Amino acid sequence: MKTLLSIICRSKVKNSLILIILLFFYIFVSAFSYVNAVSNDISKSVFRLHVLANSDSESDQNLKYKVRDNLIEYMNSLCSNTTSKDEAMQIAESHLEDFILIAQNTVYENGYNYNVTAEIGNFSFPKKNYGDISLPEGMYDALRVKIGEAKGQNWWCVMFPPLCFVNVSSGIIPEDSKELMKEELTDDEYSIITNEDRQDIKFKLGILEWFKNNDILTAKK
Repeated sequence: MKTLLSIICRSKVKNSLILIILLFFYIFVSAFSYVNAVSNDISKSVFRLHVLANSDSESDQNLKYKVRDNLIEYMNSLCSNTTSKDEAMQIAESHLEDFILIAQNTVYENGYNYNVTAEIGNFSFPKKNYGDISLPEGMYDALRVKIGEAKGQNWWCVMFPPLCFVNVSSGIIPEDSKELMKEELTDDEYSIITNEDRQDIKFKLGILEWFKNNDILTAKK
């Protein structure tokens, strides 16, 4: 009798452990699927500007910022009234040679002879912070400007919704710019990129990063 009870108890414990493991696995997979879907939706809603410096030397990094400033000034004159990501991309595409010319002239005016190239495409980005805005890792449409060998630290902002601003010393995105972003995203998507204190989203984003860091349910490109 004791042997039978012992077997039954062990069986119940075993079944309980299996159920717990399955439950945790379900939670992990659900969290991963949810945050991955949200991340993809975010990437489909924004168009980025990406400037890569020739190198990490102080002079090349300073040159990158001068190129950035001139590109943003021109971009704002073109895209200040855009109402969609597609419109912003079309404007950038139609003025691509102008972006290249502005960047190239900035390089020459500062005493360098680096060649400048630019393209619009869908590029892989790691998780990035810009002021108090964070964008999750993913594939994003972007205008990418390369200075010289483009081996230095890069700078980026969001062309649409228009979040680019030159003075980043405060590290804070203006509230009116955030409102534009909020109009394009769901509440959960907006909460993720603005680092709002929502523990459920932080947990799910942490699960996504854990899966990616451990090569689980992800495919390396």
